[in-house]
Amino acid sequence: MSNIVTTRREGDIAVITLDNPPVNALSFRLREPLYAALETLGADDGVKAIVIACAGRTFVAGADITEFGTENALKRPNLPNLCSLLEDMPKPVVAAIHGTAFGGGLELALACHFRVAVPSAKLGLPEVKLGLLPGSGGTARLPRIVGAEKALKMIVSGNPIGAAEAAKSGLVDAVVDGDLGEDAVAFAKAKLAEHAPLVRVRDRDEKLAATRANTEGFEGLIGEVTRKARGLEAPVMAAAAVRNAVEMDFDAALKAERDAFIHLVQGDQSRAQRHLFFAEREAAKVAGVGKDVQPRALKRAGVIGAGTMGGGIAMSLANGGVPVTILE
Repeated sequence: MSNIVTTRREGDIAVITLDNPPVNALSFRLREPLYAALETLGADDGVKAIVIACAGRTFVAGADITEFGTENALKRPNLPNLCSLLEDMPKPVVAAIHGTAFGGGLELALACHFRVAVPSAKLGLPEVKLGLLPGSGGTARLPRIVGAEKALKMIVSGNPIGAAEAAKSGLVDAVVDGDLGEDAVAFAKAKLAEHAPLVRVRDRDEKLAATRANTEGFEGLIGEVTRKARGLEAPVMAAAAVRNAVEMDFDAALKAERDAFIHLVQGDQSRAQRHLFFAEREAAKVAGVGKDVQPRALKRAGVIGAGTMGGGIAMSLANGGVPVTILE
């Protein structure tokens, strides 16, 4: 087994640790050994429960978006394959979350039977900010845990929530203050001691049934999303995917979500938003400029051209307290 994915035993509990710096992104080089480890542990009668944890400063912070558009993005095992394997495991799987569980990382955790987190953890599905929607079950599973309305708000805004709010909504089963690894193992042992039936997230329907019984508020939120989208595809398609979770059976909703994700990832809007994402980060990495370099003071500025753009630039500089000379 690679050093990216390691396994240790705590009695009859297996602990899988993911170590793919800097943010444990779900690249193919992580997915492949993780899938193999889960298959092995699932077939091991001596293992009664599994904990998935991460090394470093964070849980899985998302998919590896540098793989989008490459053969590795869909290479099996892809993330949907991994989530399906997790959800169908014949023994409890607990996600131990610290740092951030974003995007594909939260989808991975949603496919587990239970989730525990430290108080400082953040959880969210920010794909809409890249012109996408969750493509590995996020729109189908999250509503089954937190309810359709809250899931819709989280997915369409892309904004994360803290551990306390996640616990209140049912997204996190326990918030632990001690050693996360030890507490996650203890949580798994406690669940085993309960001898309760193992319920997959896909089979949970009580919160969706409540929405189906009273759709007015939910449909009002979807209408609001459509009005505010202003031509953006991702929020509208994400809202439709959450509606599918309410109205369709799980497998149909999952397929519709995946089709929508592929449509968006191949489209111009998401390409542009992903380009902007990387460009903003590259702009902060000027070659040869170290952290010890002090910025020079801007004492005066000149703008050539007094048209709409030049005038706007000059006004921004002046508002910032910089004297400006305009040359027409």
